[in-house]
Amino acid sequence: MLEQIRMRVTQHQPRQVETQGLPEAGVLIPVTSTAQPEIILTVRSQKLSTHSGEVAFPGGRRDPGDVDLCYTALRETHEEIGLAPDLVDVIGPMGSLVSRFGIKVTPYVGVVPEQCVLCANEQEIAHIFRVPVEFFLEDRREMTHRIDYEGRSWYVPSYRFEGHKIWGLTALMLVEFVNIAFDADIPLRTPYELER
Repeated sequence: MLEQIRMRVTQHQPRQVETQGLPEAGVLIPVTSTAQPEIILTVRSQKLSTHSGEVAFPGGRRDPGDVDLCYTALRETHEEIGLAPDLVDVIGPMGSLVSRFGIKVTPYVGVVPEQCVLCANEQEIAHIFRVPVEFFLEDRREMTHRIDYEGRSWYVPSYRFEGHKIWGLTALMLVEFVNIAFDADIPLRTPYELER
C-alpha cells in the first residue's frame, strides 16, 4: 500500500492556486508506515484564535526564514506534535487551497514510522489521534457540505471518527489524497448520492 501511495503522489501534478499577496501555510498529511496505514490528525486547542477546537493536520503559517512550504510543514509539525523532521519521508505535495481566513494552504504527504512518539504542544494542540486510511476509502461520511468557491460548487464530506468531526479544508485535503493515492473516486464536484 505504501509503495502505491509513493508512486501515485510523486506522479501527481498538484493544482496551483494563484493567490499573490496572501499569507501561506504548510501542513503535513502524516501517513504511518504500516500494512494498514493510518493518518495522524490533531484537535486544535480551544486557546487558539482561529480554528480552535477543530480537527486539522499539523502545520501552520510560513515564517520569513522558512526556505519553502515543505520546511514550514515539517517545522510546524515538530512544534505542534513533537514529530522530528528527519523521521518524515516527504513524498510530495497535494493541491493548494485557500482557507476561509484567506490563507493559502499547501499540504505535503509524508510517511512516518508507526511507533513514533508524539507529544502535543498544549498551547496549540488539545489532542492527537489516528484514523485508518480504510475509514476514508469507505467514505463513511456523516453529511455533505456544499461550499461555493471560485465560481463553482464543491460537495465536501464531513466525517465523524471516535467523536471527532473531520470536515472543511481538512476533509477536502483528505479526499484529494485518497482519490490520488487509491483511486477512491469520492466526488467533490457533483452532489453526493447516498447509493454509489
